Amino acid sequence: MTGEVVFIVEETIAGAEAVQIPKQRGESLLDTAVRYAEERHWDVVPGTWTEVVDGVHVCSCGDTACSAPGAHPAEPGWADQATGSAGAARRMWQKQPGASVLLPTGRAFDAISVPETAGLLALARMERMGLTPGPVTLTPYRRTEFFVLPGAAAKLPELLRKLGWTASSLDLAVLGEGSYVAAPPTRVGRHGAVQWARRPTQENRWLPDAEELVPSLAYACGRDR
Repeated sequence: MTGEVVFIVEETIAGAEAVQIPKQRGESLLDTAVRYAEERHWDVVPGTWTEVVDGVHVCSCGDTACSAPGAHPAEPGWADQATGSAGAARRMWQKQPGASVLLPTGRAFDAISVPETAGLLALARMERMGLTPGPVTLTPYRRTEFFVLPGAAAKLPELLRKLGWTASSLDLAVLGEGSYVAAPPTRVGRHGAVQWARRPTQENRWLPDAEELVPSLAYACGRDR
């Protein structure tokens, strides 16, 4: 089992450096946001950003104890500002080129969040089973976020019940309507940048339903406990 996880980690890190959609050879956050809207038809919204002051990454929100510096919504009405228009995205990032790229969940996709070790184990299991996951991110907080069709939050309790689990017994959560994920290459202060564990490709354009991935994710989370 250990060998499988190590293999996936190596593949993830190498893949993120070589084929990462964001900031590829000088690509700006503006260009990345536009491509998410244009190529994947995902809503995007600019978030906060970081500035280096006396060698320290400081969030634009002004909170010196910010838990997600440079990687959270900048305004209360962020959800209403999100757009799937490439032109509108370009105009928004032209106003603040350093703004993080946030993707609202509950629209084009939901995201199932699990610990990084469980996520990598689940990816190995899915590969053996011939399953094709959608895009998957790795966050600096050692979480993996699996993109699935919207509506996952409503389905999760019953899916877990059938597998003999409850949501409270596993470190597994769904980001749905009203929430968001920070998209690569958004940087979370000194913690590092969000990366792709499985980048968006033509092959995973059609997202899986939660019920296709939850068995592997629940198994991996149970092992990870």
